[in-house]
Amino acid sequence: MIIVPERDIAGLIGPADCFVAVEGVFAAMARRTARNFPVVREALGHADALYGFKSGFDGESLALGLKSGGFWPGNMARGLTNHQSAVFLFDADTGQCRAIVGGNRLTALRTAAASAISIKYLARQDARTLGIIGAGHQSTFQLEAALEQRAFEKIVGWNVEPEMLSKLEEVAARRGLPFERVDLDGLGAQADVIITITSSFAPILKVAQVRPGTHIACMGTDTVGKQEVEAELVARASVFTDEVAQAVTLGESQHAVAAGLVDAGSIVEIGQVVTGGHAGRTTPEEITLFDGTGVGLQDLAVASAIVDLAVRKGIATEVEF
Repeated sequence: MIIVPERDIAGLIGPADCFVAVEGVFAAMARRTARNFPVVREALGHADALYGFKSGFDGESLALGLKSGGFWPGNMARGLTNHQSAVFLFDADTGQCRAIVGGNRLTALRTAAASAISIKYLARQDARTLGIIGAGHQSTFQLEAALEQRAFEKIVGWNVEPEMLSKLEEVAARRGLPFERVDLDGLGAQADVIITITSSFAPILKVAQVRPGTHIACMGTDTVGKQEVEAELVARASVFTDEVAQAVTLGESQHAVAAGLVDAGSIVEIGQVVTGGHAGRTTPEEITLFDGTGVGLQDLAVASAIVDLAVRKGIATEVEF
C-alpha cells in the first residue's frame, strides 16, 4: 500500500493538474461511466464537528475509494486547518487498499478546480472583475484557480471579518492585480464573476445585488441547512452543478427546490457542458450559477493523480498492509 502524507501534497500537484483531473471526472459522470455513492454527513455532537464519507467509482480510470473527514470549527485555535480529511483508494480488481492520501490540501485544490471549470464553461468571455465572498482557508485556492480562466483586471472581496481579506490581497498583489475591499452591494455592482466560499447557514448574497450576465460559483454549501445566496437568486439563474441529486439535498439548490422555486429537472450537470451535451451560457445577459457541492469522484481523481506523481517521482512510501 502507498502512503502519501499531507506534507508531500503541495510539492506533488498544483492547480493545473487538479483542473485536468476534475474536468475529466465531470466528463465521465456525464457519460455515466462514473458514479458517486450516497453521502454520509453527520453532526457528531462533539466539538461542533461535521463528519462524513464521500465515495464513488470511475469505470474509465478505475478509481475506487472514499474520502473520510469533515469540519472542526475549533481547529484554528489549535493551529490546525478546520477541514480535516484523508482519501483511501482501493484496487478495483481485487478490493485491496491501494493508497492513503492526505486530504486537506487535496480538498482545497479540487474545490477550486471545480469552480474554475465552471468559470471556463459558463462565465462571459469578457469578464474582467472577479468577486470573492469569504476569506477562509480555501479562498486563496479559489482565487488562484479562477485567475487562470479569464483575463481578470481587478478583484473585489468581502468577508464577515474584513481583516481576513489580507490573504486575498497578497495573492492579488503577487499577480499584479488591484484588490478592493467592498460591501456586498459594491461587490455585486462590480463583479462579472462571483465565488462564494463560506460556511454560512443564512443567505449572504441577495438577488438584488447581482447584475445580469454574472456568473456565480457557490462553493461553500455542502451540508443540509447551509446557504450562501438567496433562494430567489438561485431561481433567477440558470443552474449547473456537479451532481444534481447531491445539489438538491445538501447543495445551494436545496432551499430553492424545497421552496418550489426551482425544478430539480432544470438543473444541469456541468459535465454535460464539458462534453458538449449542453450549450452552457446562451446569452450575455444570463445569470449562471454553479452549485459546487463537492463529489467523492473529484477527491478520487485528484488522489489518483497524486499517487501516480508520487510513484513517478520516487517519493511514494510503500508499506505492507
